Amino acid sequence: MIAKLNISFSTNHLVPKSAWVLVFVLATIFSSLKAQDSEKVLWYSAPAEEWMQALPIGNGRLGAMVFGNPFKEHLQLNEDSMWAGGPDWEDAQGTPEDLEDLRRLLREGKTTEVDSLIVEKFSNKTILRSHQTMGDLFIDFKESGEITNYRRELDLDQALASTFYTRNGNHYTQKVFASQPDDAMVMEITTTSPKGLNLELSLSRPEDHGKPTVKVSNPSQNQISMVGQVTQYGGKRFSKPLPIDHGVRFEVRLQVVAPDGKITAKEGKVSVKGARKVLIFIVGNTSFYHGDSFAEKNKETLSKITQQSFESLLERHISDYQQLYRRVDFELGESNMAHLPTDERLQHCKDGGTDLGLQSLLFQYGRYLLISSSRPNTNPANLQGIWNEHLEAPWNADYHLNINLQMNYWPAEVTNLSELHQPFFNLIDRVLERGRKTAKEQYGITRGSLAHHTTDLWATPFMRAERAYWGSWIHGGGWCAQHYWEHYQFTQDKDFLRHRAYPVLKDIASFYLDWLTWDTKSQKWISSPETSPENSYYNQEGKSAAVSMGSAMGHQIIGEVFDNFLETAQILGIEDKLVEEVKTKKASLHPGVIVGTDGRILEWNEPYDEPEKGHRHMSHLYALHPGDDITENHPEAFAAAQKTIDYRLEHGGAGTGWSRVWMINMNARLLDGASAEENINKFFQISLADNMFDMHPPFQIDGNFGYTAGVAELLIQSHEGIVRLLPALPPNWKNGKITGLKARGNIEVDISWKNGTLGEVTFRSPSDTSFAVKYGSSMVDLQLKANEETQLNAKLKKTND
Repeated sequence: MIAKLNISFSTNHLVPKSAWVLVFVLATIFSSLKAQDSEKVLWYSAPAEEWMQALPIGNGRLGAMVFGNPFKEHLQLNEDSMWAGGPDWEDAQGTPEDLEDLRRLLREGKTTEVDSLIVEKFSNKTILRSHQTMGDLFIDFKESGEITNYRRELDLDQALASTFYTRNGNHYTQKVFASQPDDAMVMEITTTSPKGLNLELSLSRPEDHGKPTVKVSNPSQNQISMVGQVTQYGGKRFSKPLPIDHGVRFEVRLQVVAPDGKITAKEGKVSVKGARKVLIFIVGNTSFYHGDSFAEKNKETLSKITQQSFESLLERHISDYQQLYRRVDFELGESNMAHLPTDERLQHCKDGGTDLGLQSLLFQYGRYLLISSSRPNTNPANLQGIWNEHLEAPWNADYHLNINLQMNYWPAEVTNLSELHQPFFNLIDRVLERGRKTAKEQYGITRGSLAHHTTDLWATPFMRAERAYWGSWIHGGGWCAQHYWEHYQFTQDKDFLRHRAYPVLKDIASFYLDWLTWDTKSQKWISSPETSPENSYYNQEGKSAAVSMGSAMGHQIIGEVFDNFLETAQILGIEDKLVEEVKTKKASLHPGVIVGTDGRILEWNEPYDEPEKGHRHMSHLYALHPGDDITENHPEAFAAAQKTIDYRLEHGGAGTGWSRVWMINMNARLLDGASAEENINKFFQISLADNMFDMHPPFQIDGNFGYTAGVAELLIQSHEGIVRLLPALPPNWKNGKITGLKARGNIEVDISWKNGTLGEVTFRSPSDTSFAVKYGSSMVDLQLKANEETQLNAKLKKTND
C-alpha cells in the first residue's frame, strides 16, 4: 500500500490544499506508479494553484507550463521569439571624443561625474523590450464529482507531463509532451467513464494595458486559431512611458481529434462530448522564423501529425529526447524519500533536512530544462528559459551577458549536451556583427567588435542603461568568447575552431587592442572606463561610484581573450601581425588578480571600500570560475580567492539563487567539498520553488543550470590541463555513480565511489588521446585508443588490461 491524497473538488473551485485528507489506495491503480520510486520524476499529490507550481515542457522553441487541474486545466503557452519591436533599433550613441573626456575625468578622480556622463553620452536611449507569453489554453471539464487518487508528474526520462485521478469511480489520464521532431505539443486525455469526456477548449492571451493582443477564431469544426502581434504598450525609455505598437506576429493553432465523440466549434471554442479519448495537437509559429508564412507553417505541421496516433508521436518524441538525456546518469546512493511528493521532499530540505535523491534529481532537471529550451536552430535559453507568463517579464526575460546567459550554458559541455550550445553561438554571432558598428561609431575603434551587458532577440550590442553600475560594462562579448573556446576544448572540433571560434576571438581581441590605454602610474595597459558588474565602491569623496580606472574582471577577461586567441592561432598555424601585437600587449597588460593587504583579491585597481560588502556578483573571482587562472598551483591567489568568498558570505552574500550556485562552482574550483555541501543545502532551503525552479527571486532559470554545472564541477574538472576525479566531493555524498560526463579533450568519463573514496573510473574517446589523471595526491599519464574503454581503480591502476 502507498499513501496518496483523496482530493475533493467543487465544480467551480479547488478545495484548499490544507483541507485534503490523506488516504491509502492500492499501488496498482495507475500504470505510472512504477515511476514513483524513481529519481527521474517530479510528482505532486495536488494540482498547481500558481505558475511556480506548474510543470514545464518544451521542444527547445515551443513549450508550456502544465497545471494539471481536473476541472479547468491550464497550459500557459510559450515560444522563444515572442518579442516586441524589431531590428530597427536606433543607432549607437556617443563619440570617440566623449570617450576621451570620460577618461580624462577619471584620471582627475571625478568618478561621480563620470557615472552620470557615461549614461548620458553612451547609453542608447531605446526602450527595454521584454520576451512575452504566447498565451493560454484552458480545458473546461463539464463534469462534477469527488476527485480521489490524484497525482501529477513530470517524467524527466521521457519528457512527459502526466496527470492521473479518479472521479466518481472512473479513471482519468492526461499526458502531454512537446515534440522536437514533430514541432508540436501533443496531449491525450482518456477516461474509463462510460459517459466519456465532456469538455470545452479555449485559447486566450492577456491584454496589453487594456488593448487586445489576439483574435481567436474557428477555422474548422475541430480547430481554434489565435492570431496576434506582440506589442508592449508599457514600454519605457529611461523610466518614461513609450509604447511599442509592433513586434513579432504569431499564430497558435490547435486541432482536436475524438474518434468516438462529438466535436463542435463555436465562438473561438471547441467542445467535445462523449469521447473516451481526446487528442489535442497544439502548434505555434512566428514571423521571426517564417516571415509571412507562419500561419501556413502551422497548417502544414497539423496536416502531418493529426493523422498519426498518440503512441507513434510519443515514441518518436521519446527517442529523440532520450538520445540527449540518457547520455548522463547520476545516482547518490539509495533514497528513502522518493515515495513522497516532490514539494514535501523540498519542504523537508527547507526545514533543515537533507535529501540526496532530490539533489541528484535537480542535477538531471537542469539537463532536462536545457534540452527543453535550447535546441539547434532555436533561440538560446533566455532568463526564464522559454517559460514566461508575462507581457513585461522580470528583467524582460532577456539575455544578460554579465553572467546570466553564460550560466545557462555552463552545463552544456560537461554534461554531454554540446550541440545545445549552438543557439548561444548563433545569437552572439549576430550580436557581434552589429557590435562592429557600435565599436566604430561610439568608441572610434575600427577593428573588431564588442557587446555590452545585455541583449535580446534583435541582437543589440550597445549600452542600454539608466545607471552606470549595471549598464556601462563592455565585456559581454569578451565573456561570451570563452564559450567558443570551451566548445572546442570539449569537442576538439577543429572546423568549429577555425570557422566559428577564431573569428570571434579575433574580433574581440582586436577591439581590446585598441580599447586599452597606457597607464603611466602602473606602466601597464589598462581598461578604462571600467565597471565591475552591478557593484559600486566609495570614491575619494565618500560617495558611491561605479566607473573606475580598471577592474579585476575586465582585465581578467581581456587576458583570457588574448590567451585563447593566441592558443587558437597556434593550433590553426596562424602567424601574422595581429598575433604579434596581442603577444606584445598581453605581456604588459595590467594584472587581473591583485591580492590586497588584507589578503583578498581587489575588485578594482585600488583597495576601495564598498557599500554592498555581501554583493551577489563575485566578478573579481572570474579568474577562479568560470576562468582558469586561479588554481592551487598559484597558492597566494588560491588562498586569496577563499578569503574573498569568506568575506562576501560573512556580509550576507550569495542571497540570490544564481549567486548561490556560482558559489558552489567556486567551492569546487577551491577543492572545498564541505563548503559546497553547505551551499547546496542553502540553495535547497532558500532558492527553490515547488516545481524546482530557481528563485532569484523571482524566477530565473540560470540558477537551475548553474546548479547542474556545479554538481559536475564537484565530480570532475579538466580546466588545468589534467583530469581531476572527485576533486571536491561533498562529505555527505558518501556513495554514488555518474556516467557520461565530459572532460576537455573530448573524453567521456564514468565515475563510481563508495564511502567517499573512488571506486572505479572509465574513460573513452572517439580518437586516440593522452592526458594526465589526478585523484587525491596520485597522478598518472594515460593513453586512450579510439573507441576503446580504459578502466582505473582507486589507485589509478588499469583494471581491464
